Amino acid sequence: MNIDLNIKLGGAAGQGLQTTGMALAKTLKKSGFHVFTTQYYLSRVRGGHNTFQIRISDSPVFAMTEDVDLLLALDSESIEQHLSEMSDGVVIVDTDEIEVRKTADSIFHVPMLKIAKDVGGDKIYSNSVSLGAIMGLLCLGLSDLESILREAFNKKGEEIVQKNIDSANAGYDYVKDNYPGGCKFAVNEPGEKENKMLINGNEAIGLGALAGGLQFLSAYPMTPSTGVMTYVAAHADKFNAVVEQAEDEIAALNMVLGASFAGARSMVTTSGGGFSLMTEALGLAGITETPAVIILCQRPGPATGLPTMTEQGDLQFALNAAQGEFPRCILAPGTPEECFYLTAEAFNIADKYHIPVFVMSDQYLADSLFTLPRFDASKITIDRHLLSDQELRTKKEEYKRYKLTPMGISPRALPGQEGALVVADSDEHDEFGHINEDQDNRINMNDKRMQKLEMLRDEMQAAKVYGNPHASVTLAGWGSTYGPLAEVVDILSDKGRSVNLVHFTHIHPLPVEATKKLLSRSKKIICVENNSTGQFARHLKLEADIKIADNVLRYDGKPFSPEFILAALKEKEVI
Repeated sequence: MNIDLNIKLGGAAGQGLQTTGMALAKTLKKSGFHVFTTQYYLSRVRGGHNTFQIRISDSPVFAMTEDVDLLLALDSESIEQHLSEMSDGVVIVDTDEIEVRKTADSIFHVPMLKIAKDVGGDKIYSNSVSLGAIMGLLCLGLSDLESILREAFNKKGEEIVQKNIDSANAGYDYVKDNYPGGCKFAVNEPGEKENKMLINGNEAIGLGALAGGLQFLSAYPMTPSTGVMTYVAAHADKFNAVVEQAEDEIAALNMVLGASFAGARSMVTTSGGGFSLMTEALGLAGITETPAVIILCQRPGPATGLPTMTEQGDLQFALNAAQGEFPRCILAPGTPEECFYLTAEAFNIADKYHIPVFVMSDQYLADSLFTLPRFDASKITIDRHLLSDQELRTKKEEYKRYKLTPMGISPRALPGQEGALVVADSDEHDEFGHINEDQDNRINMNDKRMQKLEMLRDEMQAAKVYGNPHASVTLAGWGSTYGPLAEVVDILSDKGRSVNLVHFTHIHPLPVEATKKLLSRSKKIICVENNSTGQFARHLKLEADIKIADNVLRYDGKPFSPEFILAALKEKEVI
């Protein structure tokens, strides 16, 4: 990897960090770099300390490292907190406006506010000044930035567009005239600009849902899941989908069940506290065998917890939510690409087995931006598994919604179809759907529902191995930990260490035999996850009797970095 730079923007909420960071990320992607971004933000409209971090490379990147090469400091706290993360970098700061209590050769004064007022006539252009300064320090031209600024401000008119471009040019010129040598980093644009997307996990889930035939989405906004709802809402008309903002989370999942019962492919999006309110409706989906896709985007709990930070703390909750026993499926993508394809897959599983299917993401995956090749929608199939009108007309017996079958999957008709009376009840019921409290019926119906779980287990994909399949040490992870764990494997393999990654996306029902086969090759298994109790390690032990040698856990609200994992492995004397 020839180019590998980390740019961090630090400041308070309300200072335009996200807008500036997005413009810079889009510019660098347009210039042909592989881009990865993460955000750290507090739950407040103004104030607090937030960061927007961008990593660029000439090779694909899926994680953020802890070293910083270029810091844009929009407040004093950014310097206080992040100066120690720099070795041979540059801190861009307007010392006319911000008190700098630390001294360092890396601090470079750019009078952003003065330039903004002189060139644009208003301080609001200072962020464009900072963007020009960053591009100057990266030794890059301004054509791509100008294009992004024009795109961003086009609706506000040519005068506003030009003032932003002029301000960016002024910041760029200031660096060229005042920084020793004219620029800091010898970053050359890649020779060929690939046709890549810049997309986050929430957008990829929304896109996957639409590609998978989504017809109805109901949700109550809750960080960090809201981005899925807003993305689908923005494109719903093009796909003939309906989006409903429910009055609360209880209503949201019940609406989804009603729409699904009527035949619409339906999905709900939520996070921990919202899902807590949905557990009764989840049980209703289980006993009525109504398909539903649930996007559960995790954040640290309990209660409100850390609403804008990340964790993988809801796995055991999703596995056991709602009273009684009924089958469910849990998928956990590790990249936006997996978000896209697994969300579409979730609808097919839900429709085939008549069960609720979870797609478990988290704040880190939801908000992080990745550069990826365009997804291939032709790989997605839409399998509804519904009885046709012709099949109903030619049937020889009265329709039974919950007919006992060898596979446990009953034929599914929709209310209103000729020749079928579709009955559902939240009480235990017979094959027709009528309440039946007989003990033999209860056993038959419960066994019928649970039998589907074992059938589904045979279809679940095995974990993927990254690195040497026969390595002596295996790092086991699930969901969003893929990026940092894969980078750790690369780092250790380059040093001659025998280590690999076994990454799980199909969590429940776990494909037990395939899992045992994969993990039996390793002498030591270290499970890495964002929670304090090793929830996935417990799942591996209970489902597959896999012995986990040790855990690397993080639960401070921040995602894993390769450095964090390497330090933990060193402390445990694994490396």
